Amino acid sequence: MKIAILSPVTWRTPPLKYGPWEQVASNIAEGLIEKGVEVTLFATGNSITKGKLSSVCERSCAEDSSIDPKVAECLHISHLMEQADNFDIIHNNFDFLPLTYSRLIKTPMVTTIHGFSSPEIIPVYKKYNNFTHYVSISNSDRNPELDYVATVYNGININEFKFSRESEDYLLFFGRIHPEKGTHEAIEIAKKTKRKLIISGLIQDKEYFNQKVQPYINNDDIVFVGNSGPKARLTLLSRACALLHPICFPEPFGLSVVEAMACGTPVVAFNLGSMPELILHEKTGFLVSNTDEAIEAVKKISSISRSQCTEWASSMFSRQKMIEGYLKVYKKIIG
Repeated sequence: MKIAILSPVTWRTPPLKYGPWEQVASNIAEGLIEKGVEVTLFATGNSITKGKLSSVCERSCAEDSSIDPKVAECLHISHLMEQADNFDIIHNNFDFLPLTYSRLIKTPMVTTIHGFSSPEIIPVYKKYNNFTHYVSISNSDRNPELDYVATVYNGININEFKFSRESEDYLLFFGRIHPEKGTHEAIEIAKKTKRKLIISGLIQDKEYFNQKVQPYINNDDIVFVGNSGPKARLTLLSRACALLHPICFPEPFGLSVVEAMACGTPVVAFNLGSMPELILHEKTGFLVSNTDEAIEAVKKISSISRSQCTEWASSMFSRQKMIEGYLKVYKKIIG
């Protein structure tokens, strides 16, 4: 079986810091390679894989401001599609644009839908509903107007995440600095529980950061450490007493939630989107409805078994389990 994995070119694959779609594409590629599958990863030229790397963009759009993102996307996607006949399956992790090639090639295309950025993109998915195969990353993120071949949860390389039986007395916010991710709510929760909060993430909404986050940063009880890479991420996640995930939108998945639990760190999350699928309430964290409930949950965080968090993450969200799911999808499509 020859598989082409199409990754975005916004960031390197795997990303140096932020880049969840690129991270998942990397996890899929490397997991398939471990299973003996012949994989070609279509990503930026500075990407890293144990398989074959094919690229037309040496660096990512986010790394090089001289690159026009639309031009890079067109060149990147067409580079794969023009050699589609070389593969048994094309696994698209690049949103809706590659779908427009699906009726022009013979190779079946699997598209993992990593979330819907806007309802305005749904018509593209609907148009190609009968010509491609959609995979959801959670049951909650399924659109009722689309057909899906499977739900396959995102998987992480559990070996990269170190279990920590003990924790330090700080809360962690890890994710995009954006209103929908609830950075300000995390600050409120930390302040009212009199806990230190460490904030790590890419500033995606600068105005929100300047108005709702920066005024509280004092390098004492509210600390901002910027956009953390893998090594710093591991330290932050494993040593936190809890991860705060007070989202204000239906989160399609939430890699940081799974990564935290893999380290033994429980999660306090607003009960939206995929959170009930990722978190076992009162066993690996708490599902709450608002900041007041989150405050009460933080007070009870010591009741959560850190070893149970790791066991749950390992059993449900490992890279191996994800790969088993995708292999079933591939075999279902090509027989």
